[in-house]
Amino acid sequence: MITVKGKKVLVIGAGISGISAAALLVKNGAIPIIYDGNEKIKHDEVGVKLSRKIGTAATVQIITGSFSNEVTEEVVLAVLSPGVPTDLSFVQYIRKKNIPVWGEIELAYQVAKGKVIAITGTNGKTTTTSLVGQIMQEYCGEDKTFVVGNIGNAYTDAAPLTNEESVSVAEVSSFQLETIDQFHPQVTAILNITPDHLDRHYSMENYVAAKESVTRNQTKEDFCVLNYDNDYTKAFGSRCPAQVVYFSSSQRLDNGLYYENDEIYLAEDKKSKALLNVKTDMNLVGICNIENVMAAIGICTSAGVPMEYILSTIRRFQAVEHRIEYVATKKGVMYYNDSKATNTDAAIQGIKAMDRPTILIGGGYDKGSTYDDWINCFDNKVKKFVLIGQTKEKIAQCAEKHGFPKEDILFAETFQEALDTCVREAAKGDAVLLSPACASWGMFPNYEVRGKQFKDYIYNLEE
Repeated sequence: MITVKGKKVLVIGAGISGISAAALLVKNGAIPIIYDGNEKIKHDEVGVKLSRKIGTAATVQIITGSFSNEVTEEVVLAVLSPGVPTDLSFVQYIRKKNIPVWGEIELAYQVAKGKVIAITGTNGKTTTTSLVGQIMQEYCGEDKTFVVGNIGNAYTDAAPLTNEESVSVAEVSSFQLETIDQFHPQVTAILNITPDHLDRHYSMENYVAAKESVTRNQTKEDFCVLNYDNDYTKAFGSRCPAQVVYFSSSQRLDNGLYYENDEIYLAEDKKSKALLNVKTDMNLVGICNIENVMAAIGICTSAGVPMEYILSTIRRFQAVEHRIEYVATKKGVMYYNDSKATNTDAAIQGIKAMDRPTILIGGGYDKGSTYDDWINCFDNKVKKFVLIGQTKEKIAQCAEKHGFPKEDILFAETFQEALDTCVREAAKGDAVLLSPACASWGMFPNYEVRGKQFKDYIYNLEE
């Protein structure tokens, strides 16, 4: 690790990630300087949050507003929050000065001990990470297992608590992977790659490269779990520096995990063994979750976990909040919260999991996505299409182009209006699915708030 004791380190971003990074730096003797472009941030509030993290009063320099090049004087390292694009002019200036630019993941990795499992992909990361984390807790112990990263638990908070026997199970996003350096997980997984965040990465080539970089420092002593049914991840298998473990939900494999006739199989040298039945041994629904479970099995077996621990945990594992989450049945209508479906590929899995006429809530912030594949997968399941947010007109035009009846497209100006519309239009035997295919920004701070508002509304409906 770069020697930071007694040295100045620039932390860019005063949010949760930035404050956690600053706290870890303080604990390692560094002198953090926190910079955030939002000049409305209250300096004293940042100081209070940092003090809570380190357990004592913190005196730290906080700079907001326009970036001054003078800030970089005597700085030996810059730590970039994942929400800050790497192509901003001041980030480029920092790099031109040969100051290393790390993200939270790299900083935490440099401090943490023990083994690392890293899981990325466009969709399924949170469910797979949660399941792998629970399996590792069962096998290694809760005190030795840390579930961290994009899942909501800062890796920098957990890093000082780890030891040589620890296992860190990290959900890592493409944003976080842009700023790794020596990050070296023993087991990685790329669950799938479909178009997303192109407003940040500009091209699929850049986005794919960011995802694949999770394996950058792996060797043939390590393992990488890949989706055989995804064109990008399948092709990457031949270039991957680690040993590859494939999984498939559509075809038999000679080696790897595959799904067939309601069973998940493990194949080795063309010999297959049934592991579990997806209808009787799983609480999760949808083909996406079958893939997540297969990935989790591949990850955990690669990490040396005996199969009995893996299967026992899968049988008890419940759906992750906000991901095709059953909420309640009111007046014969089943309500599902899939607020975490912030892109079309995730939303496709949500509608595929429905087995009844469905009133679908879609729309939100425009990330530059197209919606054709999502509309084409409706398969006559969508009874009414309730649209909200910045993208509602764009999605409606796409739906009409693909033959969805115009009279069944309903617009709502507010989330409350959308929910009221769903209750009015739903009949006994229907489902109402919040699966927006868009980010929540503009109407909500994040998808969790969107999902919670949905659930609170449903819980308060009359039986």
